Amino acid sequence: MFAITGATGQLGRLVIDALTRTIAPDRIVAAVRTPSKAADLAARGVVVREADYDRLETLAAAFAGVEKLLLISSSEIGRRIAQHQAAIDAARAAGVGFVAYTSVLRAPTSQLGLAEEHRRTEAALGASGLAHALLRNGWYAENHLASVPAALAHGAVFGAAGEGRIAGAARADYAEAAAAVLTRDDQAGAVWDLAGAPSWTLADFAAELSRQTGRTIPYRDLSEADYAAALLQAGLPEPVARLLADSDAAAAKGALDGSGDDLRRLIGRASTPLADSVAQALKG
Repeated sequence: MFAITGATGQLGRLVIDALTRTIAPDRIVAAVRTPSKAADLAARGVVVREADYDRLETLAAAFAGVEKLLLISSSEIGRRIAQHQAAIDAARAAGVGFVAYTSVLRAPTSQLGLAEEHRRTEAALGASGLAHALLRNGWYAENHLASVPAALAHGAVFGAAGEGRIAGAARADYAEAAAAVLTRDDQAGAVWDLAGAPSWTLADFAAELSRQTGRTIPYRDLSEADYAAALLQAGLPEPVARLLADSDAAAAKGALDGSGDDLRRLIGRASTPLADSVAQALKG
């Protein structure tokens, strides 16, 4: 059995889609906090089990009989370490044979503010004795594609990344990579630094958006503080605004750049081009 935590999230659903191309749905466990949100997965034959990080008994039941687990990092920034530790402890107690964890690109040296929780989770996995692989995911292109409606409304792309290059890939690319690792038998100890290629700047992103819309949409570079303030004004929760502004500032220093080699090797193709991702975003 294969289990996916956070299976009703954006990445989790795509991993299940990728897995079901080669694995029978009844061999896949969707481990989710709210099973009612996974009714569509259950209708496809996927096994749905409750898995609440704050209720350890649900984790033990969710991982029963599971051979391989994909631990998708929690969305609750600031609480991830305890939540991930609970999942790791439950996996070890349940006799899970292998865990793959979605970390962050170049986690040991990353300048991203969100990297510390990933580093500590990687350390917890190392201390657990569980066979595991690290999927150090780069930037999701969707993180910036989400700003397309605002860019169209305001006539500009805003950010704080300067000329920093972003080796972004589509979320579906990372999902395929995770499925590939789960379905191989030689991944214990593997470390994959996953990123898209070629990398691009936010000015490149703005230029591609301009090309596809026939409008002139420039990139407006702001300070980290001003970008965070703009995101707050746009209605984003403060932790999210601070995270995105911090990530842009780190990108200006090269934190989001990287090679696409590992991702290409895992999925057997180039990552999704920026132009394709922008076109998809414009379709809504």
